[in-house]
Amino acid sequence: MTGLLDAVRPRPVQPVAGGTRVDGYLALEDYGALGDGRSVALSGADGSIDWWCVPNLDSPPLFDRLLDPEEGGRFTITPVDPFEVERRYLPDSNVLETIFTTARGRARLIESMNSGTAGRLPWAELARRVEGLDGTVAFTVEMRPGRRANGASPYQSTIGRHSVFHVGSVLGLFLHTDGFTAERADEAVKGTLTVTQGRREVLAIVAGEGEPLVVPKLADIDDRIDVSDAEWRTWSSRVEYTGEQRAAFIRSVLALKLLLFSPSGAIAAAATTSLPEGIGGTKNYDYRYAWIRDAGYTIKAFLAAGAQAEAKAAFTWLLKRLAEKDARVCYTLGGELVPDLTEIEVPGYRRSQPVRIGNAATDQHQHGIYGDIFETASCFVGCGNILDPSSAELLSHLADQCADAWRKKDAGIWELEEPQHYTMSKVSCWQALARAVELADEGQLPTTCRDRWERERDRIADWIEEHCWSEKKQAFVFYPGSDKLDASLALAVRFGFDGHDKLARTLDAIDAELGAGPYHYRYSGVDAEEGCFLACTFWIVEARALLGQRDRAQAALEAITTALDRGVGILTEMADPKTGAFLGNLPQGLSHLAHVMALDVLAQQDAC
Repeated sequence: MTGLLDAVRPRPVQPVAGGTRVDGYLALEDYGALGDGRSVALSGADGSIDWWCVPNLDSPPLFDRLLDPEEGGRFTITPVDPFEVERRYLPDSNVLETIFTTARGRARLIESMNSGTAGRLPWAELARRVEGLDGTVAFTVEMRPGRRANGASPYQSTIGRHSVFHVGSVLGLFLHTDGFTAERADEAVKGTLTVTQGRREVLAIVAGEGEPLVVPKLADIDDRIDVSDAEWRTWSSRVEYTGEQRAAFIRSVLALKLLLFSPSGAIAAAATTSLPEGIGGTKNYDYRYAWIRDAGYTIKAFLAAGAQAEAKAAFTWLLKRLAEKDARVCYTLGGELVPDLTEIEVPGYRRSQPVRIGNAATDQHQHGIYGDIFETASCFVGCGNILDPSSAELLSHLADQCADAWRKKDAGIWELEEPQHYTMSKVSCWQALARAVELADEGQLPTTCRDRWERERDRIADWIEEHCWSEKKQAFVFYPGSDKLDASLALAVRFGFDGHDKLARTLDAIDAELGAGPYHYRYSGVDAEEGCFLACTFWIVEARALLGQRDRAQAALEAITTALDRGVGILTEMADPKTGAFLGNLPQGLSHLAHVMALDVLAQQDAC
């Protein structure tokens, strides 16, 4: 299978045994992601689409086999005979290609969440094209809508000349060419499909919620697969990156693009819920919402890629939410407060419980949101853009809030239940006021409170130096009085905190205590309950490059890239350092944006 490593050392794609299910579950690295700017579907290496929320990223899932292998909804196109699989995204595209090889032949599956020449379609259109390459390949096909944790009972009806499926308020069509003979029932549509060399069959789902349903021609759906591929390639061609690892850079930027909810400009943290941070553990959360932190970092990644339109849309969305709802940790993709946390009765991925909808983080206070907001504003302005008066006034009020609140305890970047004076939270407050002063000096913010922000910025720096540095550990610690370390402190290098010497020693301590092969845990003592956090390793790569440790940064990047060379380049939140197995929700925006920033910093240094 191809992955991130292809951009580092190109090699031919070799067939491997793929799509092997254990107790009904695929490995998370066996999934590719499809998207249209509104929702994301996960397609497994065995030809089964196991996750798709319709019509939006945070809607109830139409397919949920990912969390319920026996009863969950799925859309499968799987070879009847044992098979090997080669998988990749088409170059510079989010259209996915899978080649199945059996003893009797070879066939190609092309999958796309379709768009049109004018952008996102006003309906959801999932298209799958099966092409015979050699010999004969027979497939079993099943389209089984999910039951929403037994909250809905799917059924079929006939409207005009069309057979329509219903799941709650979702209305949909399962369309296919003549080579597929369907047996239809309320629970599922089943049948078989056989292709020989040169034969092409197309199967598609068109769906919507609470709206009239368009019935496109199947030939038009088929054409839109190629249109969508061309649109992705056109978008990718405008990505501004000239480093040696352009393919890897574009793959992560394309993954981030899948998480941009185009109707509002919000950026989802991930496309799934409740995929465990440790198999059998309870750290299973719903990430289908927009976090201030993730949005801010992703905006910077889009700016680094030259994707100004996406960055502007996301930044505008962020400022509007702050004006309407105050500085919350996260929001829904529509800009509302995240719903209360609830648990649903499905088995969960590899029987990991609980399975959750909603997120409790919205009611936390995290000082990090101040730094995230102001770093985003600074990056936006740094690209030659201008803040409008209302945005400038809003940011000024937030700077005042930060100047008043920084001495309080908070939940920290890791959203922990025990409030503490987390060192990274204080660094984030320093970062916010440092950027506020710079923006005021550039004329982007009112200067009324500029001198006060500067004084508080310096007080925070002095406080951190006095309370958070450990001579024994030779590092900034997790919080005062603790002997624990926090890998997120690698970000302090990017933010410009400290004189670099203490941060360099902190990175060495983090490597020694939190490193696990090429990976890193988030903070001390968490290794028993979760895997290693991928973004932390990329943050350390970036930090070492910024500290002038170019060789160490490159070596760390090559090591983590080799470790992640599985699947098609879609990253989860974490990985098991012992087995390399992916853990946590996917595609994980924080992992991909940290990858983008690490590659960007190294490329900029190479260009100097």
